[in-house]
Amino acid sequence: MKSPTVFNYPLFTLGFRAFFLLAGFAALALLIIWQGMTQGTVSHSTYFVGTYWHAHEMLLGYTVAVIAGFLLTAVSNWTGKITLHGNALVGLSLLWLYGRILPFYAGLLPDGLIALVDFAFLPTLSYVIAKTLIRAKNYKNLLFVGLLALLIFGNSLIHAQMLELCNDSAAVGIQLVLATIVLMILVIAGRVFPFFVERGLKGVLIPRNQLLDVLSIGSATVLFGLQLFTISGTFLALVALTTAVLNGWRLASWFVFRIWFVPLLWVLYLGYGWLILGFIFIALAAWELVLPSLALHAFTVGGIGVLTLGMMARVSLGHTGRAMNASNAIVIGFVLINIAALFRVILPMTIISWSNVLIYFATLAWLAAFSLFIFVYAPILTQARTDSKV
Repeated sequence: MKSPTVFNYPLFTLGFRAFFLLAGFAALALLIIWQGMTQGTVSHSTYFVGTYWHAHEMLLGYTVAVIAGFLLTAVSNWTGKITLHGNALVGLSLLWLYGRILPFYAGLLPDGLIALVDFAFLPTLSYVIAKTLIRAKNYKNLLFVGLLALLIFGNSLIHAQMLELCNDSAAVGIQLVLATIVLMILVIAGRVFPFFVERGLKGVLIPRNQLLDVLSIGSATVLFGLQLFTISGTFLALVALTTAVLNGWRLASWFVFRIWFVPLLWVLYLGYGWLILGFIFIALAAWELVLPSLALHAFTVGGIGVLTLGMMARVSLGHTGRAMNASNAIVIGFVLINIAALFRVILPMTIISWSNVLIYFATLAWLAAFSLFIFVYAPILTQARTDSKV
């Protein structure tokens, strides 16, 4: 006998609905709080020390929420089985939410409890994903469970330093988490970019090149591995440039000029372009020509920010039975998120004395982009599909 469903609302029918909405609000709240911390208007201490709160929350808070929404929905498509819905989805959503709130109760709650609540989310998500894939004998997609395991390990390294179990593990943890997220994006891009283009442009067939896929993702894996082992200099730069070339070739192989007339497509291509720029900046930083932070923010504000916004917009329309047409407001959001990356990554290289002002405007552009996402997509995510499907 099935237990009664208390939360029987459209928001809790599929993972993308709840987690994309949470991610949208997190993109606003986390950056507003961080801006307050850097300006001194928010002085509340957290469980995380220094800049680790910002890095942890944007990667393991915002980005992981997007990943959770995508995987819970994608695995349902791949297996034909519902992953989580109703009460169970509410429970997982609350676990993620408590992970964002409890760090502000440092000193009032035990550090171990704060760490446990945050840490528990990814293993729980992994269990749900793995169980669904194994029951459906969809073993090839267990790759994503392996990538989630790397995120879990990275998160454990961060908490180990916060709990004073290790001295300098948090920076390595953040680096591992970022590398894993970028690799996950590269894997997903190979699955969805050709499919999205073929669905979005009539008469277009995108060729698949498995060797190029392997080389693109493999070179990025080697590059991030070298960074984790603190190898720098010319060797790292050459690997980074090779990675950039291979991924540029991969993106070019999927390119059709007509994507520029479809915002739901060009936003994804621009997001991938920011990742390629991140690889180039790793090379330049290895030669001490630019600051390493430029590569970091090319990956985060540019690659992750642009791609997650574009993916949430596209997936939300497709899985609620709506036409694949981006509204004018969300197109402005796509432009703004790229402007945020431009102001955070490119312009500080050329106008160094204006760096603080440029970062401030980048923050405003980011907040405006995700405000538009909430404005357009909150009704879509909380209302029933437009067709008769679940």
